[in-house]
Amino acid sequence: MDSTTTTPKPETLPAPSTAYRWTVLIFVSLAMFGNYYFYDALSPLADILQKQLGFSDQNIGLLNSFYSIAPIATVLIGGVIIDRIGTRKATLLFGTICLAGTILTASTPRFGVMASGRFIFGMGAESLIVSVTTALAKWFRGKELSFAFGINLVIARFGTLLAQSSPSWAGSAYKSWHTPWMIGVGFVTLCVIGPLLYWILEVRAERHYHLGHAGETDKVVAGDILKFGRSYWYLVGLCVVFYSAIFPFETFAVKFFQHQQRMPLADAGLLLSILTACTMVGTPLFGLLADRVGKRALLMIFGSALLIPVFSIMGYAHSNLLVHVRLPWPWSTQFVAPIHLVASMAMMGVAFSLVPAVIWPSVAYIVEQKTLGTALGLMTMVQNVGMASFNYFLGLANDTAHAGETNPAGYLPMLKILTGLASLGVVFAILLRRRETGPGGHGLETITTRSPG
Repeated sequence: MDSTTTTPKPETLPAPSTAYRWTVLIFVSLAMFGNYYFYDALSPLADILQKQLGFSDQNIGLLNSFYSIAPIATVLIGGVIIDRIGTRKATLLFGTICLAGTILTASTPRFGVMASGRFIFGMGAESLIVSVTTALAKWFRGKELSFAFGINLVIARFGTLLAQSSPSWAGSAYKSWHTPWMIGVGFVTLCVIGPLLYWILEVRAERHYHLGHAGETDKVVAGDILKFGRSYWYLVGLCVVFYSAIFPFETFAVKFFQHQQRMPLADAGLLLSILTACTMVGTPLFGLLADRVGKRALLMIFGSALLIPVFSIMGYAHSNLLVHVRLPWPWSTQFVAPIHLVASMAMMGVAFSLVPAVIWPSVAYIVEQKTLGTALGLMTMVQNVGMASFNYFLGLANDTAHAGETNPAGYLPMLKILTGLASLGVVFAILLRRRETGPGGHGLETITTRSPG
């Protein structure tokens, strides 16, 4: 009698259960949660870094600039590393780099060392996002994939929300510059714990289930760049100026609210968190809207235009009408703020929900599938160039104008720069719509879920 056993072929194994796949999603999303938390931990800490360590606004801006500089190089090699060693090892590797960078950031009050830590963190963080995206494409398919990406993003942005509002639930930590960073290090341990748990689940699943293939990573191939038309470059232009208006503003937002409106630190952080709360709800809804009605360039015009009055309202409007706001989070979230600032953050939240929900999927409509990785990788790289530049330039503008508690008007040049970026976004979106409604269009305005094929 033959006692040998045959190993079943992978294609004959059953697919993982729904519960198993969503457990994987939660574990890889934990890494994104920790990643997002530490990036956004800087904004509520900015005023303390200035007062206790003597950092200038240029220094504070550079802490996020160094984060954005790192992916400019990493995007060229991160996808290759993922393809070479696989998603499990890559996710754990990049998560470990994130943790090392955060420990270095929190280890010393010296600016050079802290900036080096942010650079190392950025090297790991952006590649971690790519590897998590690749892993999700392996575990989810078809219409379920978009929903999985949406849930992953909601969990990640909850890390942002928790960081921005941290003075309201960890107020005593903000007596020192060091303690908030160490809280961030604690959350970034999830960038290692999550991938370890994902590794265990996937190794077990490979023995019992049939898994899909990992998704394609975003790699820049120089030869593909020459194939992109004007619609793609209009999208890149919009992406750069739009994200350069949002993220560098967030770097200085809490400090700006503290100085211009004399808001307590906890209230200023909660005010900023309105922006993130809006995106957690609005981004998937606007994505569904674009799929239903098309008109993607028109939606991007609206979203970009919505930013223009936001920064003007912040700089020039004054209101004695205070509103009491309570956010639906499980910690103390009631705060008081001028109504014009609450309205401004809500408007920015709508804009930051709408444009990202449309701009990234639009790339797939205007480039060939075989060049999609290059298109997305290049757009991410140029986006980070813009964010790195304007984090520094806004800090320089604040320092040049002597912005601070005693001179809140010194923040006006920063707000004017941001208004200019928002205006450029509208220009790029209008150019895109003109192109897409003409004979060279790719269907951005017409393709919907009801379209044939």
